[in-house]
Amino acid sequence: MPEVASAPITITAYDWVPGFARGLVRDLRVRWALEEVGLDYRVEYLPQGTQKEPAHRQRQPFGQVPTFEDGEVKLFESGAIVLHIADRAPGLLPAGPNARARTAEWVFAALNTVEPPLSDWAIATLFEADQPWSEPRQPAIRERIDERLGELSRRLGDNEWLEGEFCAGDLMMIAVLQMLRGEIADLLNRYPNLAEYRKRGEARPAYARALAAHLAGFTGDPPEGWTED
Repeated sequence: MPEVASAPITITAYDWVPGFARGLVRDLRVRWALEEVGLDYRVEYLPQGTQKEPAHRQRQPFGQVPTFEDGEVKLFESGAIVLHIADRAPGLLPAGPNARARTAEWVFAALNTVEPPLSDWAIATLFEADQPWSEPRQPAIRERIDERLGELSRRLGDNEWLEGEFCAGDLMMIAVLQMLRGEIADLLNRYPNLAEYRKRGEARPAYARALAAHLAGFTGDPPEGWTED
């Protein structure tokens, strides 16, 4: 009986996002993880708006990307996907006992502790910038971001990576640190060890391949009426 080829890993991504979001959409995190462990994948590109339609909400109930499908495994949320990839193939778990637990700890720290104030900044300065509370709130958000960066900086210290060798926790933490752009880029520069840490991650060949593929996917048209300043 001839061998039946298994279906490739499939992820979803947008076919267009505004310029400020390119390099930050979370399919990049999943692409990077897949490149690190050497797993092939294909991408299903979604025109803007279709992510909110019932067909995609069956895969992602909140109408977002990415999603991940590998045979019977169907996942959403970039942190869960990256941890699954780390389990699936070698390259994203540190050596030694309890490797997965230590990796998961840093994945959750990136998403649940470091990223929230950065998301608050994006909401206040981009998505709800026209609201009367936006400008008065920004100094407090900057303070919270700076506090988290200081805590992370002290923990990283002079180490190259969070757990001695590059792991999924570093991938996710560096992806979060990439949100320090524009008016808050100066906050990262206050912590040279974090700035160098981010540079080390971005210098990895797997990241370069993932970023190139991520950017090359933006071939769709913007929504009708969209103008970019």
